Amino acid sequence: MNSMLRIITQQAEAKNELKRIGDRTYDEQIRSKEAAVTEIVETVRRKGDKALEDYTKKFDGQDIACEKLRVSGSELDAAYQQISKDLLDAIQLACQNIEAFHKQRLPQSWVKFEPDEVVLGKRYTPVDRAGIYVPGGRASYPSTVLMNAIPARVAKVPRIVMVTPPGAEGKINPAVLVAAQEAGVEEIYRVGGAQAIAALAYGTTTIPKVDVITGPGNIYVTLAKKMVYGTVGIDSLAGPSEVLIIADRTANPVHVAADLLAQAEHDPMAAAILLTDEMSLAERVQTEVEKQLENHPRKLLTEKAIAHYGLIVVVDSIEAATELSNLFAPEHLELEVEDPWVIIEQIRHAGAIFLGNSTPEAVGDYLAGPNHTLPTSGAARYASALGVETFMKHSSVIQYSSTALKKVGKAIQTLAEAEGLPSHADSVRLRIEGKKIEE
Repeated sequence: MNSMLRIITQQAEAKNELKRIGDRTYDEQIRSKEAAVTEIVETVRRKGDKALEDYTKKFDGQDIACEKLRVSGSELDAAYQQISKDLLDAIQLACQNIEAFHKQRLPQSWVKFEPDEVVLGKRYTPVDRAGIYVPGGRASYPSTVLMNAIPARVAKVPRIVMVTPPGAEGKINPAVLVAAQEAGVEEIYRVGGAQAIAALAYGTTTIPKVDVITGPGNIYVTLAKKMVYGTVGIDSLAGPSEVLIIADRTANPVHVAADLLAQAEHDPMAAAILLTDEMSLAERVQTEVEKQLENHPRKLLTEKAIAHYGLIVVVDSIEAATELSNLFAPEHLELEVEDPWVIIEQIRHAGAIFLGNSTPEAVGDYLAGPNHTLPTSGAARYASALGVETFMKHSSVIQYSSTALKKVGKAIQTLAEAEGLPSHADSVRLRIEGKKIEE
């Protein structure tokens, strides 16, 4: 029986397949959605709350008046009674770990005192308002709440606003509401999709305009974030999720198969890739994936992901696997090898790296501490995980004494004149010459 998870052995074919998978977010179907998203964004910009009401009814099937968009205090309180103690304990543990990790990343303002009373430095300050998007749809994502809201709180953002699509009867999943409160967010609006991004970017009577928008979503959300970038800052343009596993003879095929399926169950466009130098491991993983799929609760969409964007490549060596991995620049990279600390030295591009056979991606997804909002579709070549820096900006600090200005004044004037900017040169020359204010 042919397996839906293909095994290939040719390097050239492997490169072509990895490129096809990496480019999966740029097909005609996705580009065709840009016009619809543009219309939604512009309509919300012009009509505000009325557009939110209309689009929530159209896309979510919920008739919610603008004054009911905000989740009430009583709903927030009730959410705690609707989840188990085990889930609350898990959310609180994740909060602790995520906060502890991100506090280590908090940038510090600094100044340096140079000769001649020159002071140079950098001053970090948070944005005034952050908008957090939490997707709904196929599943609830309390972990996404924590990963986006906690760095904003650690950065000391004064106002954090969360939006998420409404479920049945306009309700929000109680685990999501509890996670938001544990992360310090109580301003939550039941609105999703491109219309929610537009509302955060431009503001409506009900939803405030923010400075930065973070959080993953479907293609409509991603395109909306792309369109409003410049009006607001964004974390990234997140595409479908992906995992690439490099495994050697020490890897357990049952575990590798589970890790591939853990990625594939996210979305029909999720990518799950294994690179190994052991044909026997490749074949056992292929069989195990089929076995674990038999009674999978999310079988249909997981099978689609495996069939279209699942791949096993058998390479000549682990070094060849790292070369292919760097070419793909995966969002998640698992090193299920005998000595991952040796292999990691060869890795140049990856959003998050999971070392060893006891570190599945799920550890990082939920509570290890590092952020799970990561660059996708090859963006790990130049981008990094969401962090406190996403919610902060820095200002240069510069002070020159008159003595210092005199020493470099001639060079500044020369550069200004070379650029044809005489007033730039005059702003220095007049200070050096000591011109007095005329009475």
